[in-house]
Amino acid sequence: MKIIETKLKDLYIIEPTKHGDHRGWFYESYNKQAFEEKGLYLNFIQDNHSFSAAKGTLRGLHYQLAPKAQTKLVRCTKGLIFDVAVDLRDGSPTFGEWYGLELSALNQKQLLVPKGFAHGFITLSENVEVQYKVDELYSPEHDRNIIWNDSTLAIDWPTIDTPILSAKDEKAPELASAELNFTFTGGNK
Repeated sequence: MKIIETKLKDLYIIEPTKHGDHRGWFYESYNKQAFEEKGLYLNFIQDNHSFSAAKGTLRGLHYQLAPKAQTKLVRCTKGLIFDVAVDLRDGSPTFGEWYGLELSALNQKQLLVPKGFAHGFITLSENVEVQYKVDELYSPEHDRNIIWNDSTLAIDWPTIDTPILSAKDEKAPELASAELNFTFTGGNK
């Protein structure tokens, strides 16, 4: 398993080592020991699974305020998505910057999104399934979001003329007026 740093501190790409033969393949999608060897001490307590039927479905940008903030380990197990994380930590040298990559059933990459980041994705195929681990339970009182097309973030989403959004995501605020309570501490290790 490779744990690869991105341009945003504490945001990692996870590339599982796949073993295959004539029968198919096997890989570990999470290995606590491998994460801890990289200084990533996480306690995942819930697995989530979403399905999006239509290409162009956009979910996000979502986050939970502290003390119910969540670290997410995201993977796409059917289809293809463009996955995005945005640094929302006050004092971070990359505050307001985003990182995105394609996750798919074929490339089997994952994105480890730490507390203090907003997360979202857009489906690039039909019938997409996304699974992710979290280290904190869902808390409606702490649930927040930012509009997907915020001009200050300038996320370079793949070309979709009109994404399919939930009512909640259609009404999301811009970053400038979003409620935030995250502080950069130099790392989540």
